Amino acid sequence: MTTNANGEERTVGVEIEFGSLGAEDTAELVQATFGGTLVKHNPNSFEVEGTALSDFTVILDTRFAGYDEKTGSFLEAAKVELANLLGAAASLVVPFEIEAPPVAIHQLPDIDKLMDELRAAGASGTAASPFFAFGLHLNPETPRRDAQTITAILKAYAVMSPWLWCAIDPDQTRRLLNFAEPFPDDYVRLLTDEDYWPDVPGLIDDYLTSNPTRNRDLDMLPLLAFLDEERVRQKLPEEKINPRPTFHFRLPDMQLDYPDWGLATEWNRWVAVERLAADEARLASVCCAYREHRGTREDWASRIEGLEIA
Repeated sequence: MTTNANGEERTVGVEIEFGSLGAEDTAELVQATFGGTLVKHNPNSFEVEGTALSDFTVILDTRFAGYDEKTGSFLEAAKVELANLLGAAASLVVPFEIEAPPVAIHQLPDIDKLMDELRAAGASGTAASPFFAFGLHLNPETPRRDAQTITAILKAYAVMSPWLWCAIDPDQTRRLLNFAEPFPDDYVRLLTDEDYWPDVPGLIDDYLTSNPTRNRDLDMLPLLAFLDEERVRQKLPEEKINPRPTFHFRLPDMQLDYPDWGLATEWNRWVAVERLAADEARLASVCCAYREHRGTREDWASRIEGLEIA
């Protein structure tokens, strides 16, 4: 569905994490690409206001757990884990992040153009170093705000998650730091039950019981908090959540290091999820097949290819 409940074209927010390029240089690049006025808050925080696409933010991404602002690296626990993984002392690099404004779906190629400009300016993606753990986050506006629509997309995502993991193959450093874990199996079992079509309060309660965290490959907390913030806050009073009517797809790596990769690659994978969600009979069939499947996630990912829904 390309329009929202008001009949307007749906929007998509994009968050771009990268290294090897400073905040000011990045903000100037955004300004050169889309126009607007540069506003400096501090050396690591800029806004570009009034661009052709609205306002952009460029910040140091200190949301990474364990970031030590004095040393500019992660704290000892993360270093030890990385050392075990990489066989050497490790110090992760904290990325800068561009928070693009929500844009209409037809404007996504403009964000792709920005990523081409970042690549040309020397920005690095996740593959440039084992100490990089950069992601590309997509925030597609939900087409409708009713429980039926949202649950259908959740069901479709849950059964396609193994395929998405195999197709995207997230960077090992991001996996180690648990930035985007899949839904637990008991929750997927609940979602794929043919009779599971809860109302909004039931959907929120069930989600929070199994997923009281932002650490999910599809983070539902922003959307659920938008629908009923008080209900979410009762369970997660301290969690940093920005309520908004969007899904938060956190799984893709930032692959600026590959010239043929772009935003369209990851967006089309999300579209495959929504196409399955919109086909009621096909979704029911695939959910039933998932519940009957007795192999590994990798086996199921291969089966998804055979079902020709990816």
